[in-house]
Amino acid sequence: MADLSLPILDLSQLDAGEEAAARFRDELRAATHDVGFFYLTGTGVSPELEARLHRAARDFFALPEADKLAIENVNSPHFRGYTRIGGERTQGQVDWREQIDIGPEREAVDHGPAFNRLIGPNLWPAAQPELRDVVAEWHETLSGVARRLLRAWAQTLGAEETYFDEHFGEPSTLIKIVRYPGTHEPEPQQGVGAHKDSGVLTLLWVEPGKGGLQVERDGAWVDAPPVPGAFVVNIGELFEYATGGYLKATNHRVVSPKAPDERISIPFFFNPALDKRLPLIELPPELAAAATGVTKDPANPIHALYGENALKSRLRAHPDVAAIHHADLVTATA
Repeated sequence: MADLSLPILDLSQLDAGEEAAARFRDELRAATHDVGFFYLTGTGVSPELEARLHRAARDFFALPEADKLAIENVNSPHFRGYTRIGGERTQGQVDWREQIDIGPEREAVDHGPAFNRLIGPNLWPAAQPELRDVVAEWHETLSGVARRLLRAWAQTLGAEETYFDEHFGEPSTLIKIVRYPGTHEPEPQQGVGAHKDSGVLTLLWVEPGKGGLQVERDGAWVDAPPVPGAFVVNIGELFEYATGGYLKATNHRVVSPKAPDERISIPFFFNPALDKRLPLIELPPELAAAATGVTKDPANPIHALYGENALKSRLRAHPDVAAIHHADLVTATA
């Protein structure tokens, strides 16, 4: 694995004594200061659960088109449900993938700030009732992994272990079950375009043996092939904001596989409540000296309030949903 472009960290080291735990925290800080991405092993996520979710994903995408379109996201003002191939955009360009988006199961909210429009029920396929149960188990398991990581980050950044627990509120999570179909084009095609995640933390499960993920390092795109038994972990814009740029959100993209191959991936996004603002962490002097400030991009402002960051991302990625359900917001931001 010497040729891997990302560091590999072992979460089980947190349970192997204080010396191993301290070494893990140092490696965690270095990985997300230098790269913003790493592989994570030792999570305790069972291969059996991974296999069940993978099978459920394949079963969903194998459903008749009518069953998938019955829960198409254009029917959801909360950006939930199925997105057909070509139905999402990154940097204004069409992404060649299909997916189902699943968030916290809530009643819709019809008042308050604009980002409250993201709160609401999911759309589940009637033809595949078992999907809901396996997704719920995946959500609970990965939420536990995310919380362990956040406590380790808090400590290695000089804060109390409970720092993120105190400032997160009820987490805003999002699970995307994604299929990248193969293309016959001779040149590499955009599965999903270059972007940074809008929140704090992403845990990505990738179908074993399937490449395509690329991470930007020093101005060049490098491959991040899947590692058996590992998740790919990256931080988002809100983490960069909270550390004054000491930790960096990193551009990444997915290149479509060559037909007849295809690729399943399942990112899990773990973020604060929509109405929560992560305060700036008071870094130790030696870390603060290495903080280069938050990335300035007029085309992509980073908001301190997570709901504003999340809404920005969803309106941009799904212009059809935005036009149908949120025309007033589209006009206001035009």
